[in-house]
Amino acid sequence: MPTILIADDHPLFRQALVSAVEQALGECEIGQAADVAQMYELIECHPEADLLLLDLQMPGAQGLSALVQVRGMRPGLPVVVVSGREDARTISRVLAHGAAGFIPKSTDSATMKSALLAVLDGDIWAPQDLQPAALDAEETDLARRLAELTPQQFRVLGMVCSGLLNKQIAYELGVSEATIKAHMTAILRKLGVNNRTQVVMMANRLQLED
Repeated sequence: MPTILIADDHPLFRQALVSAVEQALGECEIGQAADVAQMYELIECHPEADLLLLDLQMPGAQGLSALVQVRGMRPGLPVVVVSGREDARTISRVLAHGAAGFIPKSTDSATMKSALLAVLDGDIWAPQDLQPAALDAEETDLARRLAELTPQQFRVLGMVCSGLLNKQIAYELGVSEATIKAHMTAILRKLGVNNRTQVVMMANRLQLED
């Protein structure tokens, strides 16, 4: 029986996704989260999950940060972004940062079913009429560099971008401050920057465009 995780802050749309998943897959286990913190807990509690349906714009998310961090936490967990942002640029960015698919929130139930089945079969799914927008060289390089971070380094990166100091991050993660300093050294090296300010500036490139 497949396990599907749904992360979206709108209860009515979450329920619509639950119905779509049940219609597409039949009997399955479904976990739900209304914000990024709940989503991380959900992922931790379901290491065997087969798919995550992720809304880009929910509490705790900053642009593509949630997608990027999930990809770091669980590289083997397929992530499909389900979003009301349907422009080619956003879709291209989502796929470049490792999503297994992009389903517009306006998608009808039959197409939603096809998309879910395709991703669970190991395919990449995006709207057929999509005209891919090329990523700029900086974001292409950022995607490559972020892919080199370990799951724990992604977590540290997220906390740094939230303004936490090494001591606070160590407390939150239950490790020593020396361990966090080692992670920061690795993050700086992998991202090709020299200090925390530059780390935050690089991470800010994950913001969605207005």
